[in-house]
Amino acid sequence: MKNLLILGSTGSIGVSTLEVVDLHPDRFAVFALTAATHVERMLAQCAKYQPQFAVMDSLEHSRELAARVKSLGLRTQVLGGAAAIRDMACDSRVDIVMAAIVGAAGLEPCMAAALAGKRLLLANKEALVVGGQLFMDAVAQGGATLLPIDSEHSAIFQSLPQDRQRWPNLVDKLILTASGGPFRRRDPSTLGTVTPQEACAHPNWTMGRKISVDSATMMNKALEVIEAHYLFGMPPEKIDVVIHPQSVVHSMVQYVDHSVVAQLGTPDMKGPIAYGLAWPERVRSGAAAIDFSALSALTFESYQTADHRARYPGLALAWQSLTAAPGTPAVLNASNEVGVAAFLDGRIRFDQIHHVNLETVERAVFAGPSSVVDLVALDQEARALAGAVVKRIAP
Repeated sequence: MKNLLILGSTGSIGVSTLEVVDLHPDRFAVFALTAATHVERMLAQCAKYQPQFAVMDSLEHSRELAARVKSLGLRTQVLGGAAAIRDMACDSRVDIVMAAIVGAAGLEPCMAAALAGKRLLLANKEALVVGGQLFMDAVAQGGATLLPIDSEHSAIFQSLPQDRQRWPNLVDKLILTASGGPFRRRDPSTLGTVTPQEACAHPNWTMGRKISVDSATMMNKALEVIEAHYLFGMPPEKIDVVIHPQSVVHSMVQYVDHSVVAQLGTPDMKGPIAYGLAWPERVRSGAAAIDFSALSALTFESYQTADHRARYPGLALAWQSLTAAPGTPAVLNASNEVGVAAFLDGRIRFDQIHHVNLETVERAVFAGPSSVVDLVALDQEARALAGAVVKRIAP
């Protein structure tokens, strides 16, 4: 029986993780859950799973949850604050940490789990984008087991040999697939009129609002290129992206003999979640099986056509940031979070998100970060700069 901590249990990845756990009550015990603000969802999870701890990021929300937990007579201990979340990630009683906090807020607890040598299931791509080599150094220092949960990176991990030392000599390139989001066929000149509701209507996946917008701009793929660079130790020029609208082939590895190994599955995050929880074994995930007899044609498109470059201008920032000054990916991530939030709040247009990212990256002046403290400071500086850009360009 493995004790599980879910960072971000009330989000889509957290909920899917609990659905997988439901299938294997003899293998995984829900030890602790954390969330940002969703008290009602957390209360329901506490009532069902009765974890030893529940932690809310906000002290105000933790007090509200504590009162509700007490009124139900539950034994769960409620804690509050970012420090409590970080401490829970390195608690000696925790075996597995599912990192599903959205955005750079997940960096510190992920670093803590890495340094504590946990099995760390990384669904929070931003933690690695921001942390970069410092994050990978923490994994090595703590002796942690880092397993990717993003469907694309899980697919690549499943398509590689287990002996990491062989990868540089065997692999020609990593190929990340992208659905293209809801605007793959939309006239690029009309993107300025996109509404938040339209941007969040992903054709294949059920996701939170922020990552749905990232999928619509393909900034999620830019962040995944950066994540793949650090996860697999591949140089940027050995990482490619191809648009695959059906979201059946989750990603591929092309070897030096030009043979390609791909991982396929239905678009359901429970597949990679189950693989990460049970690795190196495989267990039931609850995801539907592919019905090949009913499967439509699998198609692939280059993202480098003129129309796609106009639809997804932010994708190129991935490779640019990886060859720029250390810390640039952290700046890109921070500016994107600010830009997406401004769009969802109705302060800027959809097509202005890229402008926020581009100007922030170009104007940022910083020294290469050498610690988590440096990374947090850089993240805050980039957010302030991006916020100023938003204020200036807002209609």
